[in-house]
Amino acid sequence: MKYIVTGASGLIGSAAVWALNKAGEHDILAVDHLGTSEKWKNLRALRFTDYMERDTFMEYLLQGDILDGVQGIIHMGACSSTTETDATYLVHNNFEYTKTLAELAAAKGIRFIYASSAATYGDGEQGYKDDESQIEKLRPLNMYGYSKQMFDLWAKKNGLLKEITGVKFTNVYGPNELHKGGMRSMVCRSFEQIRDNGCVNLFKSYHPDYADGEQKRDFLYVKDAVDMVLFLLERKNLTGLYNIGSGKAETWNQLASAAFAAMGREVKINYIEMPEHLKGKYQYYTCADMAKMRAAGYTKEPTSLEDAIKDDIQVYLQPGKFLGDE
Repeated sequence: MKYIVTGASGLIGSAAVWALNKAGEHDILAVDHLGTSEKWKNLRALRFTDYMERDTFMEYLLQGDILDGVQGIIHMGACSSTTETDATYLVHNNFEYTKTLAELAAAKGIRFIYASSAATYGDGEQGYKDDESQIEKLRPLNMYGYSKQMFDLWAKKNGLLKEITGVKFTNVYGPNELHKGGMRSMVCRSFEQIRDNGCVNLFKSYHPDYADGEQKRDFLYVKDAVDMVLFLLERKNLTGLYNIGSGKAETWNQLASAAFAAMGREVKINYIEMPEHLKGKYQYYTCADMAKMRAAGYTKEPTSLEDAIKDDIQVYLQPGKFLGDE
């Protein structure tokens, strides 16, 4: 097997397989936990040599020979719910599993890319710079972000960040996220709300510096996200932590307006109360510092928010298509 992609039926994992396919690569082991969700549909149009459930994959890993001949691992498998409260589950799934896989890959000299997260930056007090020397200062706002931070810190302490690469995704959206339930992006939710009710609900602001809907995020189309991942995959010298974002902070109002435009509908936004359990964990501003990726030689500009949302809605969401169905 040439490549292994974990989380292969998820939003970013399936896009990574799709991007490898577009690059002519099909010798791929897809790994995930399909469970009872509908994310198996994300795999139907993709090409890979074999599929394996995550627990079975771990059993083969510990036996020692499944990594023979593998050139690269894209480890996107994790619980990505920012509202998950089972800390033990997050530690086991996001931290311990990644430790085992990273150590085995490094021992065999296999290119290893893993998903960290921009959630590690917390409220942004320490900025959004992918600087390994400063990660001890970061204070994630939720347990999901901390589970990612735990591995970043462990990898640094044990010298692995000099051999592997962690990617800090910002707010990624795009095709193949219908299975995510409450964690679907606001682009997907906006499409559904406009289709069903003709309006979009956004959280009110509880910060004096931000008007309702003017909270800002670094939004990134999944196609751009995996293009950056493959750029890093091909360059074994680019180790450590790298932001994967647009490098722009845009508002929820802009996102909603782009969704209305893509559907040819008049803008109608309702501002609703934020649940109490989210108020202390809410990020009002995120914007990835992309200088490190630029310095590494990545020169492509990300798709604009308007063009990306138009592509997502008109090519995939409205006709009910998935990546690979194009």
